[in-house]
Amino acid sequence: MTFNALVVEKEGDKKPVASVQQITRDQLPAGEVIVAVEYSTVNYKDGLCIGSGGGLVRNYPHVPGIDFAGTVEASDDDRYKPGDKVVLTGWRVGEVHWGGYAQKASVKADWLVPLPDGLTTKQAMAVGTAGFTAMLAVMVLEAHGIKGGPVLVTGAAGGVGSVATAVLAKLGHEVAAVTGRPEAADYLKSLGATQIVAREDINETTKRPLEAETWGGCVDAVGGDMLARVLGQMKYGASVSAVGLAGGAGLPATVIPFLLRGVNLLGIDSVMQPFENRQKAWARIAKDLPMDKLEAMIELATLADLPQLGKDILKGQVRGRVVVDVNA
Repeated sequence: MTFNALVVEKEGDKKPVASVQQITRDQLPAGEVIVAVEYSTVNYKDGLCIGSGGGLVRNYPHVPGIDFAGTVEASDDDRYKPGDKVVLTGWRVGEVHWGGYAQKASVKADWLVPLPDGLTTKQAMAVGTAGFTAMLAVMVLEAHGIKGGPVLVTGAAGGVGSVATAVLAKLGHEVAAVTGRPEAADYLKSLGATQIVAREDINETTKRPLEAETWGGCVDAVGGDMLARVLGQMKYGASVSAVGLAGGAGLPATVIPFLLRGVNLLGIDSVMQPFENRQKAWARIAKDLPMDKLEAMIELATLADLPQLGKDILKGQVRGRVVVDVNA
């Protein structure tokens, strides 16, 4: 039996080439559970895997797709049986291990989470790794206490930022959404943002280590210079959940915001979260993410669309959540 998959191949020093091919189940990597994949998503890492390798892919041929949702087809683990709906994010699936851009996937049972009641597989991938990461960031902010006033979300028009904006708004917080795209203002307001902040207004503020106490919390999906600026604008004792490196891995900041304002910088790693954390986050997504607004984030794509989408996301030309219907 053959099925469709987006396969990335690389010869020598040449750039990777992605194409839709028919493969067999015997070609899948070893795993305890076979999942009939229904939906995946397009993430920045997927763009790197498709377009450049980006140091993420070690062995070719490779099937990208860092998350997926679908139905268990076969299982050697008692926790899952055929017909169970499941979702997978993290564990370097789609980077080291073959991922979701195929109609079947073979994975370890420990990597899966049962799909919570109230979510379809399509909705789960509208959330995807980006939304899962955003929910982890919101949960960490809650645990440390949001200090009142607007919660800042940087990179708000992207996948993580979109979901963080929608969740925080539904929870009753004022959300100040940072974007470098003026045309995204209406989209962000539809998700619940009460204030749109131009990216240059954050980046062009004074370089003093402390500025006016403005934000009661922050989900930062950018990093780099923007994160350094934001730290000096946080209210006393406020927290920043940092989830992205789009602005670079460097942090040109001083210790002053941490010493004099007690600011908390909280790193979020969504890749290898313990099962309990993953289950809690997905349960919260099913409960607290407004599904009507989720629909506004979705753009559907097929496996055949992925080579171009991989290039587009690296150029910052993909907004919201692109859901891949692998069976279309």
